[in-house]
Amino acid sequence: MAAPRAFLHLGTREWNGRARHIHSMSELVTPDSNREKKKRTLLQFLSDHFQDIQTLREYLLQKQISKVNQENRSFTNIQERYGPYVAGALFVLKQGGAVKFQDQEWIRPNDRGHFLAEFQKFQKVPVEAVDASGCAINYQGLSNLLPLKELRSLSLQRCPNLDDWCLGRLYLLAGSLQELSLAGCPRISERGLACLHHLQNLRRLDISDLPAVSHPGLTQILVEEMLPHCEVLGADWAQSLKLEPAEQLPDTSSPLSS
Repeated sequence: MAAPRAFLHLGTREWNGRARHIHSMSELVTPDSNREKKKRTLLQFLSDHFQDIQTLREYLLQKQISKVNQENRSFTNIQERYGPYVAGALFVLKQGGAVKFQDQEWIRPNDRGHFLAEFQKFQKVPVEAVDASGCAINYQGLSNLLPLKELRSLSLQRCPNLDDWCLGRLYLLAGSLQELSLAGCPRISERGLACLHHLQNLRRLDISDLPAVSHPGLTQILVEEMLPHCEVLGADWAQSLKLEPAEQLPDTSSPLSS
């Protein structure tokens, strides 16, 4: 009976060795299979939650729109209590811009967005200049600036929400506005610039770097004709203006030109 026991003991050791070898081989294959499994899991997750991602994107977009609308709310209560000058100044300062009351220094918020509240004593002092460069002013927010009937200078350059419809409202400032900057506003096109013909008191207009304008050089010429007493800035457009071959002037040296 000793021989069978030795045989069984030898067979057990041999099987255990083969099992360890098979286990070691399986470990070599495991990383690739795990990566494939993780890839399938990620794709399945994205597929299963695609609708959730779309819903999240729409939610974040609506939240951003609500924030812009909140920043552009009408300061009706403040206007009724302190008058249009203080209400308009407060609106601009909360947007991160700057204001200048007549015969006063510029008032600007500090790095933390804070500003002195002493301007509230200027209830009867007109606002003569507004620098709202880069602010989130939109069509609704302009309602806080239009009552400033003595406003002479208005800078709206690089305002991302300013569009053609907004320019259609500026005629209410035609009686006083002399300087206007729209440089770098991405949503302003030729249609909006055509609305500026009401502003005949303008003496300086900056319409440079407007990506939505398809023919900048020609547009500048038309604006100059529309506002003959105004200096229109946009020299880079004039330099880039190139006539098409069909639009080039005829050669005066050619017999056909006569």
